[in-house]
Amino acid sequence: MDFYLTALLQGLCFSAIALGIYISMKIFNIPDITTDGTYTLGGVVTAVLLTNHQPTYVILPAVILAGGTAGALTGIIHTKLKINALLAGILVMTALYSVNLTILGRSNLPLINLPSLFTIVNVVSDPNQNTFWILAIFVIVITFLIGYLLKTDFGIAMRATGNSESMIRSLGVNTDRMKITGLALANALTALSGYLVAQFQGFADISMGIGIVIVGLGSVIIAETLINWFKLTSVWLSLVLVLAGAVIFQLVLAFTLSVGVDPKLLKIVTAGFVLVIVSLPRLSLLRSS
Repeated sequence: MDFYLTALLQGLCFSAIALGIYISMKIFNIPDITTDGTYTLGGVVTAVLLTNHQPTYVILPAVILAGGTAGALTGIIHTKLKINALLAGILVMTALYSVNLTILGRSNLPLINLPSLFTIVNVVSDPNQNTFWILAIFVIVITFLIGYLLKTDFGIAMRATGNSESMIRSLGVNTDRMKITGLALANALTALSGYLVAQFQGFADISMGIGIVIVGLGSVIIAETLINWFKLTSVWLSLVLVLAGAVIFQLVLAFTLSVGVDPKLLKIVTAGFVLVIVSLPRLSLLRSS
């Protein structure tokens, strides 16, 4: 049972990255690979500030600012230098490896016996339940803020930029600015996942972001599949399903390990699971035709 509880908690930690990838890939139609670097950046900034005994109200804005800056840089390279979005993300992600290593000062930084978000706030006495409620509150607040933003005029303009860029540009909206802002927001959310995971697992590692984009992408694909099945149009329900997708993804991986699959094969299983989820809608179309 503790095995699945850990998976649930990890799913909540990864909810922010799922929301970030939802914004970049589903709202703006931009395949943003900056994610691998900004996730690590969030964990690295968190670890360094925690070891320097900085309070949460300093660490959290610093993580958001760091992730947002990296995302904005990708957006500027893409929109102002007219470089392919995928390549722009790869360039920034590559540069972030050196930035993260410079900030961290080593390949791994343990956070054992240091105060964290999960120890300074005590909702209930049981540590696991306390972590769950803190993560739940954190995720609910983030989701509410993102949902509220997407329902504002600015958020509607963001969504329209992804759906029909030429149309929204003809209405006088600066689509370049929208893309830069959207990528900054997406990567700020990704960095928040790094912030949560570093404290949850008790260390930050320079390689913690390798392949992390597949986790967020898998979560979003699960959500998209459910959205299409139920033919949902509500922004709020879409965001809730993205969160559910993050949790489901981790629970599936937990089940895979619990039935005896070698942990060394977990990356293959992860890739295979995402491939199956991506293929489901297409397989359904083939059958119906």
